[in-house]
Amino acid sequence: MVEPAGADISLALKPAQLDWVGQKIFQNECAGKLDCLVHWNEGEAFPSLGIGHFIWYPSGVDGRFTESFPQLVRYMVQRQVPVPDWLRGLEPFDAPWPDREAFQASEDSTDVAELREFLAGTQGLQAEFIFRRARASLDKVIAAAPEPERESVKAYLEALSVTPGGVYALMDYVNFKGEGLAESERYRGQGWGLLQVLLEMEPAAEQSVLDAFREAAGRVLARRAENAEAAIERERWLPGWLKRLETYKEPVSSSGS
Repeated sequence: MVEPAGADISLALKPAQLDWVGQKIFQNECAGKLDCLVHWNEGEAFPSLGIGHFIWYPSGVDGRFTESFPQLVRYMVQRQVPVPDWLRGLEPFDAPWPDREAFQASEDSTDVAELREFLAGTQGLQAEFIFRRARASLDKVIAAAPEPERESVKAYLEALSVTPGGVYALMDYVNFKGEGLAESERYRGQGWGLLQVLLEMEPAAEQSVLDAFREAAGRVLARRAENAEAAIERERWLPGWLKRLETYKEPVSSSGS
């Protein structure tokens, strides 16, 4: 699979590599557990769904993070995948649980079981959706970079786009922390998305671009946690984020090639 993206940049993955990336993201978000495909994290105002833990806001919640689950469902409909009837019938298309307590009370319901089964059976398409979102972000990230850094940002993206590990890092990070373009996704004026990581990169001599990306992402996420008002980001979430970044490496077996 080769798709045009960015200024002369392509993200290229063979089907087996896309499967590998999807499995890695599922492991990152859910430790491979199917129950986690429909989940509501403590300390968050929204449920997270699918292998990418796509955000879905309840009615009346205007969160700072980019909502992605409605986009995923639209993609599924475009691909003519059977979507649960109750999900198709939502109008407006908001998460039907107003808060975490209401979700937990409904977690054993038929609707949630059907949603979880739907997400378990469409993991490959979810990986495609994540791939397409990452691909579509490259032009926007390059355009948003400050003029003096634009060429280096483009060069880093070009280098990351030519290996399975680099494409995985781009796909996972955009899905995980976004493009870094939304003004709402800032703490104390500082963002934490893909653009901010690329601007933070300072590859050492002989260091791979993927290693430099991983290190820069660690600094950006540590800065986010320090800037956050909620202590849970520093105390509970940051260690998991940093552990996730350690998976940003090239596949070691033929399964990813």
